[in-house]
Amino acid sequence: MKQRIGILVAVMAVGLVGVSAAFAGSVTATATVSAGNSGNLALSLPSNPSISSTLDGTDQTATYTLPLELDDVRGSGAGWNLTITSTAFTTGSHSLANSASTITSLTSACVAGGTCTNPTNAISYPLGLPAAASAPTAVKLFNAAASTGMGRFTITPTISVAIPGNSYAGSYSSTVTIAAVSGP
Repeated sequence: MKQRIGILVAVMAVGLVGVSAAFAGSVTATATVSAGNSGNLALSLPSNPSISSTLDGTDQTATYTLPLELDDVRGSGAGWNLTITSTAFTTGSHSLANSASTITSLTSACVAGGTCTNPTNAISYPLGLPAAASAPTAVKLFNAAASTGMGRFTITPTISVAIPGNSYAGSYSSTVTIAAVSGP
């Protein structure tokens, strides 16, 4: 009886080894990665910036920043660019020169918590910010060459505004228009 149990256990062990080999195989796992934002670029604008200056008879320069958030979650590597235009700073009665605003510098950083492909930018600074009573044709503010700029970024241009010493006092405003466009 003891001999039969030992043989039965040995037969069961051989049988299990044979069973596991009979069921070996491989599978192919697939991952579907869909474009976010319905396949579009997304651009978030900051709240309205403000600057102040006190006239003292000398020419002055005031600066402000525009921390923009750009999301390129299209997954295409097509690249993109930001364009910018503006209206002239005006009180309604008095205006600063159409050439008063200049983009003096720009920083770009990946938003925390994400992995990005840093944009390769071909735009040089300083860059004149176009302005007129009605906003003129926009210019490229920043760009991401093909296969760069993928992910979520904070892009922050610094804009300087020239205020001549002989300016009229008042509350001046300008409408700045920024757009995200596909392609470098």
